[in-house]
Amino acid sequence: MEYKKFKKVVAIEPVSMTASAVEELRGLADEIVMYDDIPHDDEVIAGRIGDADAVLLSYTSHLSAEAMKKCKQLKYVGMCCSLYSPESANVDIRFAEANGISVTGIRDYGDEGVVEYVVSELVRLLHGFDEEPWQGQPREITGLHVGVVGLGKSGGMIADAMRFFGAEISYFARSEKKWAADKGYTFMPLCNLMKWSDVVFCCLNKNTVLLGEKEFECFGNHKILFNTGLSPAWQDIPMRKWLDNDNRCYCDTLGALGDEALLKHHNVRCPMVSTGRTIQAFDRLGRKVLDNMIAFLKG
Repeated sequence: MEYKKFKKVVAIEPVSMTASAVEELRGLADEIVMYDDIPHDDEVIAGRIGDADAVLLSYTSHLSAEAMKKCKQLKYVGMCCSLYSPESANVDIRFAEANGISVTGIRDYGDEGVVEYVVSELVRLLHGFDEEPWQGQPREITGLHVGVVGLGKSGGMIADAMRFFGAEISYFARSEKKWAADKGYTFMPLCNLMKWSDVVFCCLNKNTVLLGEKEFECFGNHKILFNTGLSPAWQDIPMRKWLDNDNRCYCDTLGALGDEALLKHHNVRCPMVSTGRTIQAFDRLGRKVLDNMIAFLKG
């Protein structure tokens, strides 16, 4: 099917697309401009977009209403990162929608790497690789009580991985999931889940905070917490109080951890590496971004 091209596409920052994806992108527009650094304010962003009718950006910049107001030809925004909701997006989607600018995002492109990360770290802790085993002697995941908070794509994949290794799985989500029940996963109220679990995986959308003082009190001591989201899943003060006891917290990035000072805490493990950013993830990202653009051009 034939479709019109974009007149000008501008990637206002690095967008982690493979060389083959960029080559395919060149076939979708008369002109392509790609920047290799992150713009620091609305003025720079608007200047980079200029008269372009399409813009691409990753998660490290914010495309505000003020910037878009200055870009009169803009018709399309392609987010080369996860889009879960207008509230959590780094694009002012409400303004865009009200002004005829289409915004698309992607999901589920880096989950495999995240699952590998949590399995790796949990195994190392339980077996005592490079440190004392968590329970005094090496143990398997088999029989571990695993709680998952947020049973979306990522949370579901982590639950499946833990079940493969023999863990017992329970979860908390906005509603019970029939498919989860079919797999033998038990729905629990959040505080009950925290109390029951040996390890909890928080797999929540950005800026979603569910763990407060009550939840950490229910969680108790000598527990393990993973946060695989893009922002902290907890209130700061109750989390620090819990962390000062005999507990362990894992986050792959500072964004997930929240406070740089926590990097020095003896119960925090944070490699400062986005575990979802793999070669395979970049392939999936590029394909989904291109498919979104093609669908827009086809109308």
